[in-house]
Amino acid sequence: MKAPEQYDPSKTPSKNSTLSQSVQQSAKSPAIPTGTPTITQTHKRTAQADKKPFQWQFLLPKYWSIWLLFVIFLPMIYLPLRWQFWLGRKLGILIYKVAGSRRQDTLINLKLAFPEKPEAERELMAKQVFVNQGIGVFETLCAWFRPNVFTRTVSISGLQHLINAQKDNRPVILLGAHYTMLDLGGLFCAQFFALDAMYRPQNNVLLDWFIYNGRTRIFGKQISSRDMRSLVSSIKAGHVIWYSPDQDYGLKQGVMAPFFGVPAATITASRRMAKLGDKQYPPALMALHTYRQTPDNLPSGKRPHYHLTITPELDDYPSNDEVADATRINEVLEGLIRIDPTQWMWFHRRFKNSPDGRTEIYK
Repeated sequence: MKAPEQYDPSKTPSKNSTLSQSVQQSAKSPAIPTGTPTITQTHKRTAQADKKPFQWQFLLPKYWSIWLLFVIFLPMIYLPLRWQFWLGRKLGILIYKVAGSRRQDTLINLKLAFPEKPEAERELMAKQVFVNQGIGVFETLCAWFRPNVFTRTVSISGLQHLINAQKDNRPVILLGAHYTMLDLGGLFCAQFFALDAMYRPQNNVLLDWFIYNGRTRIFGKQISSRDMRSLVSSIKAGHVIWYSPDQDYGLKQGVMAPFFGVPAATITASRRMAKLGDKQYPPALMALHTYRQTPDNLPSGKRPHYHLTITPELDDYPSNDEVADATRINEVLEGLIRIDPTQWMWFHRRFKNSPDGRTEIYK
């Protein structure tokens, strides 16, 4: 499959491309053949995880805003996907306008990562980040509660790297990133292989309950970042484990390494994970990219399409140099994010720490 081009928000379509788009919009998407297995029927998992129990404290007034959002958005996932994309665009633009601090953080991150781009272009990119995240809200809710709507919408490249490692009885550490279609990416992965997921519990217990229970429909096991025993158990069992090391968690368990040419606190847990398990069958580290190839203005009669990419295994990893290893991981993730930078969550404060403590760049 041809690799997708890097997103360029400043690029205006030519007359030929506009004509091509109009032809595409007039063509109807082929119907799914009768008898095609649904995503639910082809879903693979290592186990069926238990859900977290409901707590009566969830009904306290401080959680009412979360319940209200849930009541508003959940019925919308039963609309056609084209309408959901439209609502997601409007939601993203609204958040971009009202969430001043997140918008500012995004613009600062993009300025650091893409200093060569004009300011106006970076502003377009920032707005598209929020649009993609708005759509991602609906993609995630559908992944949890209406997965079959995505039947026959995904392709994959590089799956042979993972299969070859499994044939050698080796567990796989799949290095992901915080893309705007985060949980939908996990659902698509489960169409090809079973996987467990590392996660960091939310401070808000109701939000954590919603997210954890939603993900039980996708992953076989969710492993808390604090639960080393479960991690070791999954590795020894030869599972595929999805882990995202692309955020700033400080330097207590990390080092400074360049990310988009900017020094960034980079967690080194992947080095420790690579050393766990059977020495004869050590974990294989690969990176995962999840990507929505369909434009956000989904044409009438069309269904979205998504693509997964699994990179080859990182050879000679880990080395004796943790900074070199962190740099290597960042370079791999950066190369994948550059396919479409606006589908990565730039509103996180990725560069908030320096070797001397917190930076002032976000003030």
